[in-house]
Amino acid sequence: MATGRTTVTEAAVHEALGKVRDEERGGDLVGLGMISGLTLRDGHVLFSIEVDPQRGPALEPLRQAAERAVAAIPGVLSVTAVLTAHRGSGPAAPSGATPGAAPRPAAPGGAQSRKLPVAGVGSIIAVASGKGGVGKSTTAVNLALGLVALGLKVGLLDADIYGPSMPRMTGITGKPASPDGKSLDPKENYGLKVMSIGFLIDEETPMIWRGPMVQSALSQMLRDVNWGTLDVLVVDMPPGTGDAQLTMAQQVPLAGAVIVSTPQDIALLDARKGLNMFRKVDVPVLGIIENMSYFCCPNCGHRTDIFSHGGARAEAEKLGCDFLGEIPLDIAIRETSDSGHPIVVSAPDSPHAEAYRGIAARVWAKLRSGAGPAAPRIVIE
Repeated sequence: MATGRTTVTEAAVHEALGKVRDEERGGDLVGLGMISGLTLRDGHVLFSIEVDPQRGPALEPLRQAAERAVAAIPGVLSVTAVLTAHRGSGPAAPSGATPGAAPRPAAPGGAQSRKLPVAGVGSIIAVASGKGGVGKSTTAVNLALGLVALGLKVGLLDADIYGPSMPRMTGITGKPASPDGKSLDPKENYGLKVMSIGFLIDEETPMIWRGPMVQSALSQMLRDVNWGTLDVLVVDMPPGTGDAQLTMAQQVPLAGAVIVSTPQDIALLDARKGLNMFRKVDVPVLGIIENMSYFCCPNCGHRTDIFSHGGARAEAEKLGCDFLGEIPLDIAIRETSDSGHPIVVSAPDSPHAEAYRGIAARVWAKLRSGAGPAAPRIVIE
């Protein structure tokens, strides 16, 4: 029987996978060079199986066989195997497809999609930004906790594979449990259920994964987690509008997206790209939040608009979506986030916590009413 005290080695994993055969290619997974991205963390094993994109949809049994083989190793607590299409193999993908990904059926409206519901989860919302450094993750965790303050059952998925920050921001340490060796139980703090790749790797370990590997890992972190019954699942999206973000928007049944931006012109340009991405895949945009909206000196109270002010509100009006609120640039917000005690729970009577709760209430009201107003469709030439 496996125990947590047994050290799992790469050699043991490769030995187990060497017994799993790809009958069509006539060899084992290791001998054929199909295993990559192997990550070991205190009994939790993650790896990728590289396959021809044309065979991807038919190889789910092979992925499951690989997971069973590794799960049988003494000391293994959980196994996550993902299928990833080997870039450059097989015929060229059709125009508009994700490079290296297996073909997906076309969805209504022209967007390619396989938006399968997540059991027990009511509404899934994405918190996104067109670029990094605008306080998206801080906004996501405080928005989620604002929803908890409304009496809702809330989960938070840290979808930023390359820079997971939720373990630190939520003050959660340790590994998630895996009762059956196939799925993971989310960690919990402040009444919030949380899942992050950061629970499975060291904080300073870089994730050197290809795009398709990231997409598959995100899908499994969403669907192979025992979320239970949730009113809302908040997804802290990776920054930008790249391959991983687009795939999440296409494959996850999002009820809506919240865009975070500073009032600075250059940040608003990138925020507009993020908003357009969601509209292009028919995801309702619930609204825009202006973060770092202004700065008030804690000593004299003088206000300074460091990054300008009101740009996000003006952008929301221009693009025909709602303005959800503004959050100041304040040291208390930064300190509480860094310490793992977000301001909504550590200083619930503060004006900043009140602002986050107000945004949460507006988001929940929009979800209950069927998301945001119909927006003009933007076509990107």
